[in-house]
Amino acid sequence: MPFGGDDWLALTAEPTLEPEIPICDPHHHLWDYRSQRVPYQRYLLHELAADINSGHNVRSTVFVEARSMYRTEGPEELRSVGEVEFVQGQAAASASGLYGPGRAAAAIVGNADLKLGDRVEPVLDALQAASPNRFRGIRHSVVSDPHPEVENRETPGVMATSNFLAGARVLARKGMSLEGWMYFPQLPELADFARAVPELTIILDHIGGLMRTGPYANGGDELMATWRSGIAAVAACPNVNIKLGGIGMPLTGFDWHQRDQPIGSEELAESMAPLLNYCIEQFGPSRCMFESNFPVDKVSFSYHVMYNAFKRLSKGYSATERADMFHDTAVRVYRIEV
Repeated sequence: MPFGGDDWLALTAEPTLEPEIPICDPHHHLWDYRSQRVPYQRYLLHELAADINSGHNVRSTVFVEARSMYRTEGPEELRSVGEVEFVQGQAAASASGLYGPGRAAAAIVGNADLKLGDRVEPVLDALQAASPNRFRGIRHSVVSDPHPEVENRETPGVMATSNFLAGARVLARKGMSLEGWMYFPQLPELADFARAVPELTIILDHIGGLMRTGPYANGGDELMATWRSGIAAVAACPNVNIKLGGIGMPLTGFDWHQRDQPIGSEELAESMAPLLNYCIEQFGPSRCMFESNFPVDKVSFSYHVMYNAFKRLSKGYSATERADMFHDTAVRVYRIEV
């Protein structure tokens, strides 16, 4: 079936589990892609508020760059500042309380090109100036794969280049973090990079970019062994934290977005458990955070069902461990004032 949208998601309704648990959603986007053929072309504060106010105790969120609202003029390397300016306004509107008690975009992750090396510093300064109270760091997506049918955003091996490393050291010196989005075969490269810049706080997105579609559709046990090995290598680097989510993206290999009836939280928790529990085992709860990755993951399940599933999945962990994964790790890593 084609992409279902909100009416389709509403076909699966559930009561809120443990509505008192405080949540910081450490990964969502805000965009207006009305000119592009993507699901959820518009996802701005109104749409985000409808999701975070759907029953769970979402106290704050973290915006992560989405290559949206860039400036159309000026130096190329500074055009991404437009996105942070835009989100700063959305965050200020949320802080008025008009859109509910949660604080949307309490931390903001922008975009800058670390291949600029030392020359990335004025870009970081401009991003900081656009959001003096919320800007925390950048994401430089390094997704790269030798298969021509897979989307690439960077040249292979970029994390090992001298310019990228120099840019990362500028980021670390300024007390800013780096968000890592890559495919799972690149995880050993991330481990090498993390060891080379131990002073830099790194956040690995979406359980390390597990991909089980296209050229990886029939990878089976060997593919999963490669993913597990990569996760373990990165987890051995104490400066890396991991986000538990992104599994709603079709590239992860599940069929949820194609169903007539949206998945419920019980089946979702059961399906996610082997992947998320392995990440938690390797990193420890104090370096893990449940993420929504909305609206990208919204093609597969609702915000409400997703957090119910996270709660089901984490039942066996202690109260402190659950607090870390739902709220405290994200608040600490992104320096959000509670």
